[in-house]
Amino acid sequence: MGFSALVASALCTFLLPLLLFLAAVRLWDLYCASGRDPSCPLPLPPGTMGLPFFGETLQMVLQRRKFLQMKRRKYGFIYKTHLFGRPTVRVMGAENVRHILLGEHRLVSVQWPASVRTILGSGCLSNLHNGQHKHRKKVIMRAFSRDALQHYVPVIQEEGLRARNIIHAKIEENIRAKMARKEPESGYKDALQLLMEHTQGNGEQLNMQELKESATELLFGGHETTASAATSLIAFLGLHHDVLQKVRKELQVKGLLSGPNQEKQLDMEVLEQLKYTGCVIKETLRLSPPVPGGFRIALKTLELNGYQIPKGWNVIYSICDTHDVADLFTDKDEFNPDRFMSPSPEDSSRFSFIPFGGGLRSCVGKEFAKVLLKIFTVELARSCDWQLLNGPPTMKTGPIVYPVDNLPAKFIGFSGQI
Repeated sequence: MGFSALVASALCTFLLPLLLFLAAVRLWDLYCASGRDPSCPLPLPPGTMGLPFFGETLQMVLQRRKFLQMKRRKYGFIYKTHLFGRPTVRVMGAENVRHILLGEHRLVSVQWPASVRTILGSGCLSNLHNGQHKHRKKVIMRAFSRDALQHYVPVIQEEGLRARNIIHAKIEENIRAKMARKEPESGYKDALQLLMEHTQGNGEQLNMQELKESATELLFGGHETTASAATSLIAFLGLHHDVLQKVRKELQVKGLLSGPNQEKQLDMEVLEQLKYTGCVIKETLRLSPPVPGGFRIALKTLELNGYQIPKGWNVIYSICDTHDVADLFTDKDEFNPDRFMSPSPEDSSRFSFIPFGGGLRSCVGKEFAKVLLKIFTVELARSCDWQLLNGPPTMKTGPIVYPVDNLPAKFIGFSGQI
């Protein structure tokens, strides 16, 4: 084979595919840019759209925090990208997030990725809109009132998606048992019973599928997120023994460390008095929010801080980045629960600290989560000491935040037993 033939072969083997790839990337950029709304004079946010068809999903999944920090440094608090098959604008910072969260049903609407919508179902609270969402949330919120939380406290103290069909079968069994009983044995109605009663009271036909989807959503939102926060609590308290000692001092002052036979019974009144313990939980949620952000879709082209977000584009508001950039907090990387002991002006703090989201879509079970985490902290602090075997953990998102190494630790009870 002659020299010219070798050159031609090399061109076909290496150069032509490269040129085709570069052309595809250019066409992809032009295609993505064509999504701009010409009726709005503002430009699209800065950013890149990644690889053709794949966008930047793989980079975000593989690099996560590193990827997000790089994007924030390069493009600021609002930037465009292409995630989960759709053009997306990622938003952070208290003022920008406030605009998105308070624009629910008017500027934006909830739009979770297709995988989440498939798992939870179209009839769950997270996927309902407008009046349906408002009425369903109002019913469910009754299960998380202060009186309801008081009822849950002793139950929590006593306790400590493999297949959607299996979960639903178990839930349906529970629903049918509740329907047969009509009135709960304890005299208190949980979220499922309230939904059943509300449906029947309005003369609507009882929809078993919607009830199962609502129950699945409560399990998904309530278990995974609180498990993530509890794991982060163990990590932070294990790394900061001085903070753990201050928690124990508060428990002692409140008569919660008097000994195994004299410990004061926990109830809502006692839990509300544990101010420092509450600050430890807040600081944990600030540094390691279980849910890193929320998904919305633009109902119409909207203007945000000098940029346009075209109608139909996805909008992700970032909880973790908003906490990172909040001017309200000093020494942001430091674990310091005392920062929450001093009250902050409501206007400046409302959207600077959003572990439970905000606006109409704020987490329905946030008060329950706070109670559960307080009880967990109390029981942990007065029962044992522990040591993290691998030191400070590296956190990963998938989709809930958790330690890469699953946080191996050695627990030692105060009796000396491991």
